[in-house]
Amino acid sequence: MKRFFVIVMATLFLSGCGAAARESGFYEHSTMYKSWDHLKFSICGYKSVDPMEIKQSKEQGWWGITVMGSN
Repeated sequence: MKRFFVIVMATLFLSGCGAAARESGFYEHSTMYKSWDHLKFSICGYKSVDPMEIKQSKEQGWWGITVMGSN
C-alpha cells in the first residue's frame, strides 16, 4: 500500500512539473543555449566576463531582445 501511495504521489508531482513547464513556454525553444560558447559561459565563465564573451553574446544573440522598462 505504501508503494502504491509513493507511485501515485510521484506521478502527480511529475504531471505538475510538466504542466508548469508547458505553461512557462519552456518547450517553445529548440535548445536552452544558443551555442557551445553560450553553454561554456553559463557554466563557468559568468564570474569574470571578458570583451570576447561580450562580443560573442551580441553576435549570437544569447540574451534575446532588450526590452526597455517604463520607469
